[in-house]
Amino acid sequence: MDNPTPAPNSLPVVRPPDASGAFLPGLPAELSHEGLLAALGGGGLFPRVPNGAGGERAGFDDLYLLAPVGAFLLDPDSTILQMNLVGADLLGIDRAAAGRERFRAYVAQRFLADFDAFAAKALASQEPIRCGVQLERDRGDRGVPVTLLGCAAAGALRLTVEPAEGRLAALEKSEERFRRIVQTAREGIWEFDAQARTSFVNPRMAEMLGYPVDALAGRPLLSFLDAEGRSVLERNIARQQEGMPGRHELKFMRSDGSALWVHLTANPLFDADGGFLGALVLATDITEHRESAELAWQQANFDTLTGLPNRNMFQERLRHEMKKARRERSFLALLFIDLDQFKQINDRFGHQQGDALLVQAAARLGACMRATDTLARIGGDEFVSILPGLAHVQDAERVAQDVIAVLNRPFELAGGEQGHISGSVGIALYPSDAADAEELLRHADQAMYAAKNGGRNRYSYFTEDMQSAAQQRARLAADLRRATAGHEFELFYQPIVNLKTGVVERAEALLRWRHPERGLLNPADFIAGAESSGVLLEIGDRAFRQAAEQVLAWQRELGRPFQVSINLTSAQLRDDEHDWLSYVESMKLPPKSLVVDVSEDLLNEPPSHVFERLGLLHAMGVQVALDDFGTGHSALAQLKQFEIDYLKIDRSFVAGLTGDTGDLALCEAIILLAHKLGLEVVAEGVETTAQLALLKAAGCDLAQGYVFARPAPADELLALARQGRLGVG
Repeated sequence: MDNPTPAPNSLPVVRPPDASGAFLPGLPAELSHEGLLAALGGGGLFPRVPNGAGGERAGFDDLYLLAPVGAFLLDPDSTILQMNLVGADLLGIDRAAAGRERFRAYVAQRFLADFDAFAAKALASQEPIRCGVQLERDRGDRGVPVTLLGCAAAGALRLTVEPAEGRLAALEKSEERFRRIVQTAREGIWEFDAQARTSFVNPRMAEMLGYPVDALAGRPLLSFLDAEGRSVLERNIARQQEGMPGRHELKFMRSDGSALWVHLTANPLFDADGGFLGALVLATDITEHRESAELAWQQANFDTLTGLPNRNMFQERLRHEMKKARRERSFLALLFIDLDQFKQINDRFGHQQGDALLVQAAARLGACMRATDTLARIGGDEFVSILPGLAHVQDAERVAQDVIAVLNRPFELAGGEQGHISGSVGIALYPSDAADAEELLRHADQAMYAAKNGGRNRYSYFTEDMQSAAQQRARLAADLRRATAGHEFELFYQPIVNLKTGVVERAEALLRWRHPERGLLNPADFIAGAESSGVLLEIGDRAFRQAAEQVLAWQRELGRPFQVSINLTSAQLRDDEHDWLSYVESMKLPPKSLVVDVSEDLLNEPPSHVFERLGLLHAMGVQVALDDFGTGHSALAQLKQFEIDYLKIDRSFVAGLTGDTGDLALCEAIILLAHKLGLEVVAEGVETTAQLALLKAAGCDLAQGYVFARPAPADELLALARQGRLGVG
């Protein structure tokens, strides 16, 4: 053949995977087989191989798949591990047959001894060993004389097969044969330029993508990728430009919009000066394999009826979440959910209707879970839920209560029928109830049976102590809901005295529950239960309105200004359902009639609806007091950023006021700081005249505590307010 080899500066080059990092001439844009062979010529045909077979096979794919001579990687027993396109064509077998065929089976019978000796010697040599043999596609065929070059490569045999007349003669005779292989290859061959635009595809690649060959010229690679594929491409572009061969699985979009999954072997191309020219890719269609694997994985891990994780996936997730909980020193709850009366549904309406109910039940249960929770179906009518990262045990109870509630609603069945079931839920906690996943599941199962034996349609904890505490919380929640509806809550008031005048200028409203059996209860006995049972906002709203009405009545009775302070939580300030803000505005209270006491920790919350509400209250004349100051985690600089009128010194500091103590110094410092900021100070929990005297001497403005009076009903507070000076000498 007369075609001269192109000048070196016209050829792209490919970085070989050898330790030297030297550049070798490589693949021209028109896929000339001379350039391919040149890229593999000389010592570059047998580059030094990284340790390990994985590195060897990587080098094979990157350099040899498109070589115009046969290239093989063999196990010591001559099993073919890898072969390139020409090698597969030479033996008349599919490249997918690698791993099932032995190269020795294609060596002519009379040359087997020569081949065995050659293979043994080559496996012991780092330098190429040469041998002449004949290859036969089938026994009895006329053999083809070839020259074998082989050397050891990380425990395998790297083998190159050339026609007996040598590599240069192969160049002159194999042009048409090589182009036929490229054009008829069962794998796609795709070349891109530096801008990731198509510069060449073979017919198989075009067929895989569903386009004519001529329609692909100049098409950017991105046009065949979805968002996920673009992300993968971006991560690999840098590797390509650094000369690093790549191999990965990627999803392309065919012309009809369907998915094409391919295994890609990509090799970067460079010019003689090291400039990046693009990449050459060999693509194998693995769509069918991928879809089969995904289907098998789906069937192995997900319930076919409900689409929920099955027992296999559940156990994997549970072990993962338990490891995470152990690492983060947190806890999780496992809920075991069994559908009561489900067998009766199947018996009465048939299994098809039973399946329909299970699908609906799964959807309802899923709606009770957070995005981070795992709901799985592990049996006919058995479900489990993993609740990781819980802050309180009551969080698991709330989910269990929701589960019971949603399962109690009728299920719509075909033919206008309705199915009625309930749920029994067992709760086990990690790490307190079990050391491993199997034990935790077993204990949750036992707790579920305890719920069934207790009458069904309920939940039960694994341990007796936890169950007893849960029953107490349940009784408290029921009592609180009854108390809210029956107006069993009332306000007591403790006077707040001006330490300069001795006048009762305002009172703090304190919530009490007049329980029909337990008597008068303080907030510490029921506030946590009210919050967990969801009635705290309603109780707080009524208390706020009652306090506003009471201060207006007192002002009329006393004929002078009077204030009532009342505690507000951040949850109440975020609450949009109870519009007490408009209620206060509608009452047209005189300015400074109300003071809202907020927690010091509220200052650490990010700017939000809470501070907007506080600002609106302040604009309406409501004052703000920072409660229990000194016990929270606020910084002093934050005091200047918020509209605060009072600091309330916590009772724990006041209790230590017995003379020249650290608590006295701390109280004096708080009072001085507040006055510098233009704030007034209220001391809480003042119980003795000695404490009172020290506070007066320190310049405290107001005080409240048993030294004046205990919290009392509204009429008693009014009587105290009508007195002159109260407890101040």
